[in-house]
Amino acid sequence: YCFLPNVPYFPLCSFPTPLSRMRLVQKSLCALMVVTASLAVLYLHVWSPKPYTTVDLRNRPDRAPEQLLKDRLLVPDKKYAHITFRIKKEILEILPKNFCKCEVEPSMSFPFQKQLFGYVWTLDFANAFNPSELPEINSMREQEYRSYLQRSQSPADQLLIVRANSPLEYPAQGVEVRPLGTISIPGLSLQAADSVLYWVSLTATMGTFDVAAEVDGVKVEGEGEMHLTLSGSQLDHLNRQLQFVTYTNTLFHPNTADTVQFSTDKHHASFTIRIRHAPTPRLHNPGSSSGGTARAEYNISALVTIATKTFLRYDKLRTLIASIRKFYPTVTIIIADDSQIPEHVQGPHIEQYFMPFGKGWFAGRNLAISQVTTKYVLWVDDDFIFTPRTKVEKLVDVLEKTSLDLVGGAVREISGYTATYRQRISVQAGNEEGDCLHIRQGYHHIIEGFPDCVVTDGVINFFLARTDKVLQVGFDPRLSRVGHLEFFIDGLGMLHVGSCSSVVVDHASKIKLPWLKTEQEKQYARFRYPNSSDSSMTTKQNLFYFKNHFKCMTGN
Repeated sequence: YCFLPNVPYFPLCSFPTPLSRMRLVQKSLCALMVVTASLAVLYLHVWSPKPYTTVDLRNRPDRAPEQLLKDRLLVPDKKYAHITFRIKKEILEILPKNFCKCEVEPSMSFPFQKQLFGYVWTLDFANAFNPSELPEINSMREQEYRSYLQRSQSPADQLLIVRANSPLEYPAQGVEVRPLGTISIPGLSLQAADSVLYWVSLTATMGTFDVAAEVDGVKVEGEGEMHLTLSGSQLDHLNRQLQFVTYTNTLFHPNTADTVQFSTDKHHASFTIRIRHAPTPRLHNPGSSSGGTARAEYNISALVTIATKTFLRYDKLRTLIASIRKFYPTVTIIIADDSQIPEHVQGPHIEQYFMPFGKGWFAGRNLAISQVTTKYVLWVDDDFIFTPRTKVEKLVDVLEKTSLDLVGGAVREISGYTATYRQRISVQAGNEEGDCLHIRQGYHHIIEGFPDCVVTDGVINFFLARTDKVLQVGFDPRLSRVGHLEFFIDGLGMLHVGSCSSVVVDHASKIKLPWLKTEQEKQYARFRYPNSSDSSMTTKQNLFYFKNHFKCMTGN
């Protein structure tokens, strides 16, 4: 149909000429070429390999962080060689050394000393291995230890010394950038005497420098590179330019640091820029307070999950659950069970998880706590009994109002004796033979505002903890039959531990005449209390020696 202005359309039959057909084919080919070229450009832009840089992340001996401050305390340099000094042995003995040893301190002997005050003992972990296999064990242990140091240390851990009378001003700490991000570096300044020309330079190893603005009279060299130089004849202009200096991280690492060298004339300084992703929060809904009862300050059901590990003792487990329900009817109870013939324990807010027979104590702890979704987890043994003194909200109050990660309570035996099992744990740095582990009963400080609570390093097997912190430390599943304090040793430096003696749980009686014990009770005793020929103690010593790099330990 043909359409003409102001004329009704009318049918018109026409036949294309050869010339018009040729023009149509040419137009089609041109359109096809344009579309094909556009798609090719789009493909190259979207799917072609990006020019990523290659990063060497291998652990090599020459990549270990260097020690920037040498031990010159007793052997000074030539500048101080002529100065006499007197050694204070009582102070020198408590300074860190390159070796350690486990020995029993001499003390006076009293009648019944062992029964009343205990005694200090020492243990050498190398004795847990056969002498023939010890050289190979030591070789593998040393290799693993060096690899661990290379992975765990970063430039942020290095010691940096600020030299005296330096005209350079710079941030001592607190500068942080996201990986591959950009920041302005605060606090850079030069306080120099009058001069014809002033200059400073900055050098990095994991990023580049630039300026967010250009100041008149200042020459900037090295923009977008790892080495930046600023120079000018006017000091205030140079310092104004330093306020615009930026740093961009170019070598990706989720958590490390770049050591920046800051120099002018004969003066040199170093500072670190922390490179890391900010830790992702893991928040828990505390729930609304139920109100109306003495225990309603916190919503315990929303905040706390009770976890336990059971093995063959279903009568004790059911007694525990019944006692919990008297005070906390809606709190979730999680049970890890590795009994040979499992029994289903049913009820509201109860979760029971079955494991292979005899899988073990710490493996059960891992399983139970891995299923916890609340902010806190309360660990209890399966033969505990809750009483009116088992006020979980008191432990919650301590964790809510302090920096503690874990707080233990007290366990009352049927005799009336109450134990908190407070332990102070310390590690003395050693040499290539290993470090020395020292364990002593006691605590460090009383917690202000909580007079019955103290700061310590290890507590009894009844504690409330932040779930994410317990998962961070974990329980070594190789400790299947005997283990408790090993968790706190693994958590040393990660867990802030406390203990409150006013929150008490009862311990079911263990007193029973031998001929009245059931077959299950006898089987439990064989697993729970291994004899001297059992490998459980040897396994613990092997782990201390190889995994934790300890050569010996002392305790009381």
